[in-house]
Amino acid sequence: MDNEVALICDSDGLAVIGDRSAVAHFLAREGLPSKELGLQRLRPALGTAAGIAQAASEASADSGRWVKLSRESAQLVDKYGLRKSSTTGLSSGVLKGDHGQIRGFVEFVRGPGSLLRNPARLAGAAGIMAQLAMQQAMDEITDYLASIDAKVDDVLRAQKDAVLADMIGAGMVIEEALAIREEVGRVSEVTWSKVQNLSVSIARVQAYALRRLDAVAEKVERQSKVGDLARTAREAGAEVREWLAVLARCFQLQDAVAVLELDRVLDAAPDELDRHRLGLRAARRKRLDLLSRSTEGLLARMNTAADAANAKVLLHPTASRDVVHASNDVESNVVELHGRLGIERDRQSPEARRWADAAAEVRDKMLEAGAEGVDAARRLRNESFDRAKTATGKLSHRISERAIRRRDDDEEG
Repeated sequence: MDNEVALICDSDGLAVIGDRSAVAHFLAREGLPSKELGLQRLRPALGTAAGIAQAASEASADSGRWVKLSRESAQLVDKYGLRKSSTTGLSSGVLKGDHGQIRGFVEFVRGPGSLLRNPARLAGAAGIMAQLAMQQAMDEITDYLASIDAKVDDVLRAQKDAVLADMIGAGMVIEEALAIREEVGRVSEVTWSKVQNLSVSIARVQAYALRRLDAVAEKVERQSKVGDLARTAREAGAEVREWLAVLARCFQLQDAVAVLELDRVLDAAPDELDRHRLGLRAARRKRLDLLSRSTEGLLARMNTAADAANAKVLLHPTASRDVVHASNDVESNVVELHGRLGIERDRQSPEARRWADAAAEVRDKMLEAGAEGVDAARRLRNESFDRAKTATGKLSHRISERAIRRRDDDEEG
């Protein structure tokens, strides 16, 4: 059975499990960067549950690698005909030999295929996959904050609201818990007791930051004079960047708590791990939807302001240009954060679509009034958008390079 590998795919990544050489051969053939899955962490937890000691022994025997889901890795689901479970949401199958044949689950009573027939072991592997996806997202946010040179703690300290001050302390406690987990390989009851109530503080900061973004948009909307609009839009650009950084840090800490939480559930109640994993995923999706609705609404309202400035570009060329630049700056920052968090821009909320419709109506009226000035401003916006696309391409290249470097480090380790 050494030539078999089990494939497990969720919405974030792909796990390849089997004999170490077989796993390495498969990943090399597919050209996929990967990191260690860490199946050995399942043995203590599974070994304490009655009736599944054999699963714990098997978990320690297999090697596993995790691949972040990308266009290339996602294609393997169709390529190898993986079957999706309506219960777990996982797509899985076993690849045997060099000809890429997927065999049924029932045939495999030993080797990596047995993982797919053992609910406890499959749930444990899925839990570890979820943790790796969250850790990957945390790394992306670290890179995002570095790219915009955002000193989140400075932003928080500058505010007098005690809600924000609490978040600095929450971050310190969570990072300490992660360091202990890294050292001992598990989350003890003592460690978990330090962080289990911190999600409330983080959620309060997230709600506050979203309200601040809404306040920025309202302030821009209130300006009727182009000069006042230009000044307010310039100020909005810097303020939005700061609050987006705070929101990014909120997601990073929430993911960190979820990583610790899955470890704790694996240790204390392994039979509940799969349901808990699905619950955490649903909760994270709701947070992403909330952020998406808020930021898409902000962009639509900023674009409405820019379109209003475009209408007066001939009378106020400098101020109109400033408004357009500020709107593009906000959009670039939002797009980058969305990319780091995996938010698809086409998932607009009804509110955002209403604002977009309003912006379209303004553009139509401007076209009727006179196209020359509007075209000049639109060309400026298009040039900025092209630069944003180029920056996004560079971002993807950097992420790819970092993933390859991590693969090499993992393989050398």
